[in-house]
Amino acid sequence: MVDVRRFDFAVDRAYARTVNEIVPTVRRLRIVAFAVAIVLGLSTAGLIRVGHPYSFLLAVAFALGTVTALFVAVWTPHRARVDKLYAAGELVPAVVSGPNSKGLTLLALVNIAKPDATPVYALIARVVRALPGHRTGEGEQVPSVTVRTDFATGSIGDLRQTVTTMPIAWGTRDVGVIERARTAISDVEWKLLADNITLAAKVLAAESKRLLLDPQQLPEELRG
Repeated sequence: MVDVRRFDFAVDRAYARTVNEIVPTVRRLRIVAFAVAIVLGLSTAGLIRVGHPYSFLLAVAFALGTVTALFVAVWTPHRARVDKLYAAGELVPAVVSGPNSKGLTLLALVNIAKPDATPVYALIARVVRALPGHRTGEGEQVPSVTVRTDFATGSIGDLRQTVTTMPIAWGTRDVGVIERARTAISDVEWKLLADNITLAAKVLAAESKRLLLDPQQLPEELRG
């Protein structure tokens, strides 16, 4: 098994709110949850008015859905606070693979296995609009943390299905912190990413935005 690698630093929350691209995603999720809660709540009331035995059963199901949606809407801002995401995420290497029509493509090396399971490494790609504190040239090393959103059926067996990455640079202006995070990642991992940088387009084109790596092709240091 491989120990989860954390990286502690003082997150500048005010700064993160202006540059961190996870924040708008969380905001959209909350808006959608509130909208769903309203629709389900109105549907529940309508079914109760019908007064049919079957409508009462449906009303119970819709009411449970309403409560769940409200819980997500209220709970998400607390659970997804930027500083908590940084504290909970695993420090991983990512590199700029090149420009994209929407910004830059980041290619990251991530262990997508659940805790205590045998490591399963994959290349993860995402598009970002900006990377303050970094150059934008191909191969730029961008230390990041994982953000895993297994809120419901987000995993199959020992693998997490929804994993993205969040650059350290989205949480601090301090280039010294970014450099400290970079050096905390082994040269073996950075080299593996550099050797596979040409696969970024293939990874980004995949529906899951990830590509599993053959364990037999991994450096000895990364094998479980």
